[in-house]
Amino acid sequence: MADNKVPYRSEISEENKWRLEDVFPSDEAWEESLKKAEEYIERGASYRGRLGESAKTLLEFMRYDDEAEIAISALYSYSSARADEDTSLPKYQDFEAKINNFFVRYSAAMSFVGPELISIDDERFEQFYKDEPELELYRLALERTRRRKEHTLSEKEEAILARASSIRRGASNTYNLFEGADIKFPSVEDSKGNLHELTNSSYIPMVESGDRVLRKNAFEALYHTYEQFKNTLASLYDAEVKGRIFNAQSRNYPSILEAALYGNEVPASVYKNLIDTVHKNMRYMHKYVEIRKKHMGVDELHMYDVYHSLVPDAEKKISFDEAKETVLKALAVMGEDYTDMLKEGFENRWIDVYENVGKRSGAYSSGMRPHPYVLLNYKDSLDSMFTLVHEMGHALHSYLSLKNQPTVYSDYVIFVAEVASTCNEALLMQYLLSKTTDRSERAYLINYFLEQFRTTLYRQTMFAEFEMLTGEMAERGESLTAEALSNLYYKLNKEYYGEAVISDPEIAFEWERIPHFYYNYYVFQYATGFSAAIALSNRILKEGAPAVADYKKFLSSGCSTDPISLLKIAGVDMNSPEPIENALKLFGELLDEFDSLLS
Repeated sequence: MADNKVPYRSEISEENKWRLEDVFPSDEAWEESLKKAEEYIERGASYRGRLGESAKTLLEFMRYDDEAEIAISALYSYSSARADEDTSLPKYQDFEAKINNFFVRYSAAMSFVGPELISIDDERFEQFYKDEPELELYRLALERTRRRKEHTLSEKEEAILARASSIRRGASNTYNLFEGADIKFPSVEDSKGNLHELTNSSYIPMVESGDRVLRKNAFEALYHTYEQFKNTLASLYDAEVKGRIFNAQSRNYPSILEAALYGNEVPASVYKNLIDTVHKNMRYMHKYVEIRKKHMGVDELHMYDVYHSLVPDAEKKISFDEAKETVLKALAVMGEDYTDMLKEGFENRWIDVYENVGKRSGAYSSGMRPHPYVLLNYKDSLDSMFTLVHEMGHALHSYLSLKNQPTVYSDYVIFVAEVASTCNEALLMQYLLSKTTDRSERAYLINYFLEQFRTTLYRQTMFAEFEMLTGEMAERGESLTAEALSNLYYKLNKEYYGEAVISDPEIAFEWERIPHFYYNYYVFQYATGFSAAIALSNRILKEGAPAVADYKKFLSSGCSTDPISLLKIAGVDMNSPEPIENALKLFGELLDEFDSLLS
């Protein structure tokens, strides 16, 4: 029988489960609300052909759209969260299917909106703002729609694309079910012959372990299991990329990368600048791997060695209660109003804390009303504490934007999403470093910080490059076979990690277990967000109140302007390579101190 057995959800205490009843009091209430939501399709369709008739009609429609957004988002978020509690439950799989089907029909019914808004001439639009001054609230949102003119099709064509959206989501939905419910891994032995249950959630703690036999066995068992499905998963990923190509070509975008970034008002040059800047500073990553090999004292460093702490004696168990207390102290620099919001989340069950059988792996924050929710798989570790502070950064970003912005501007775009979360992590790290005088503990914390650079700035950039290159391959008509994907991934892994580590053949299949490859060019924002967060956290700690005020203004701004301008409000310019270069310079300085501490 395996040790460390994952509990069933019924075995988790209520206080450690999120309280979704704040969104809908019961599943029955959700189903009733879904039935009532049908009226939004009828009401929305009633505006067809009328958006340009008067300012009054357009204002009425925009207010209706706000109302529908709130109702439909609640339905979608609740069903998704319930399904994530246990991905194997047919009931909530059915909920997700129902809301997805509804959304496809709703999107098809609303497909006239873009073409109609674009067809109104500029002079008439300006008169609308004069006729109905309250329409000014929606000016930016309307301009964002109208700027898509060259990428918006006829009403009939838009309806076809809307109906095809569920097909385009098919690959992602199938992958999530496969990764969350269907794939099973064998239990693995440690050096003493004890068995450990291997899951996607338990894998990282295993490869962080001081037991090299356990690390190796977990690494090989995980990737050999994925290898068995390489052709199926290559076909799924190929379908995902072809869906992007279909969408981009249908809407006249020059590439799938530019199509993905256009809606967030981020130029493709920012994406490519990240990759170029990291490549110019690859020496720091290679140096870190060399330091790791030296201080681990091994003849050969393997991929299953790169997560293990180089200062294992300083490792501590950190309970969830201890983590919450430390997070509150670390973020006190943000002011009492910020920590009061954190306490509210901690004390009122915003968080689903522990892993259970069938629960979605990883962690995320969902910006729902009346408050956000956070999914964790907490493991009593330093890494889990950082995941907590990370996701609560997302949560309070959502909370403040929902509280301070009208509905139409309350949801921030993806590009800025990772800034608030990673800034929290940087503040927590600086707090922990400031509180320790023990040489071993300081080395341990710096090791963890270095790992954040490795996994967030370098590794996520490697993911971004993989996604960019596979997209370009598909656009050239090349097949995304399992062999092609694995060869490319293996080549990138060797390039990023350098010669000091052996790129074990199993690592070629790591692309199979990265769910973010189905998020349409999302991952690069972890790296840009990390770079921005390092700059912002340094400013907060150096300047205090003025920097905190600017940062809170950023957190409260939703999407009330473009993301590059939002970050300038907080004090960082992502048009420039400077934030990335400065973050990597800090990485280099930390490497020197770390090497000295261990020596």
